Amino acid sequence: MTGAGACVVIPTLNEINHIEGLLAQLLAEPQTTVGEILVADGGSEDGTRDIVRSIAVAEPRVHLIDNPDRVQAAGVNRAVGQGDHRFATIVRVDAHALYPEGYVGKLLASMAATGADSVVVRMETVGRNCLQRAIAVASNSKIGTGGSAHRMARGSGFVDHGHHAAISRTLFERAGGYDASFEANEDAELDARLRALGGRIWLDADIPVTYFPRASLRSLSRQYRRYGSGRARTFLKHGERLRLRQMLPPIAFAGALAGLLLAPFVPIMLMVPAGYFAAILASAVLLAVSARSPCILLTALVLPTMHFAWGAAFLGRLITNWRRTAEILFRRNRGAAAAPQQTPKGAT
Repeated sequence: MTGAGACVVIPTLNEINHIEGLLAQLLAEPQTTVGEILVADGGSEDGTRDIVRSIAVAEPRVHLIDNPDRVQAAGVNRAVGQGDHRFATIVRVDAHALYPEGYVGKLLASMAATGADSVVVRMETVGRNCLQRAIAVASNSKIGTGGSAHRMARGSGFVDHGHHAAISRTLFERAGGYDASFEANEDAELDARLRALGGRIWLDADIPVTYFPRASLRSLSRQYRRYGSGRARTFLKHGERLRLRQMLPPIAFAGALAGLLLAPFVPIMLMVPAGYFAAILASAVLLAVSARSPCILLTALVLPTMHFAWGAAFLGRLITNWRRTAEILFRRNRGAAAAPQQTPKGAT
């Protein structure tokens, strides 16, 4: 018999500062809601595993799962495979975030009310120090992340993709779980397969998750390189049409780079990177004034870091796989050319 509770999966790697409090919060929900908690650990060396083991001794709902691949997608898959199949819903929880009280219960209620196969949630990025606050403001802005629904939307509704929270076990298993070869963007890639199976994804804007961003520009750059490369991998795998917001970072990167390289030969090309950085500086000033904080002026450094890291990695992946890229573009153009022309109303 399938249980009404959820199988909660937490992928971890060196999360000693967060794991104990997170487990306490999840265990405060009744067993009929949180049926089991599986911590898929990638080999933490900071004491995370010891904390999980000690809690598991007193709380049979908690289990430590080894994740030798050290990739979140692989860890979630492994945990789901080893979990109790009586629980019909899988809830993915990241250790380095904050969740509202009764989080899992709210997700289950949202799934029941909407009939959705998956519920995704709104991310609110919050910084602790000056640079983190600038990263948070950039992440929550349209110029920073393009206005993606799970970051900018203030209303609930069905969407193509969002920050993963709850998903039907049946659909997750039908889709084959996450693609464990993806180090990033594995959620969007899985959502593409869920939609192909007829799955419906509901964004519940009333269940916010608080996320703490990277604390340095170097780590932010590494993160966005993974994001850009992962988005390109999803494009190469599924060939889905990219949105304008996803094309702007590679366009900005390519335009700025081309402008700098060609400026010695065609000086007017310097206007391209100059125009980009002028727009970034103006945006940083507006964001700082809106937030009433001089710290937000650091978005003048944060935004190019995000844009160029994402765009460079995205283009690099497409160029490396140029045959597949050309195949997708050729098929798309051929399909557009083959589409029948419609006669406008009133034409003879």
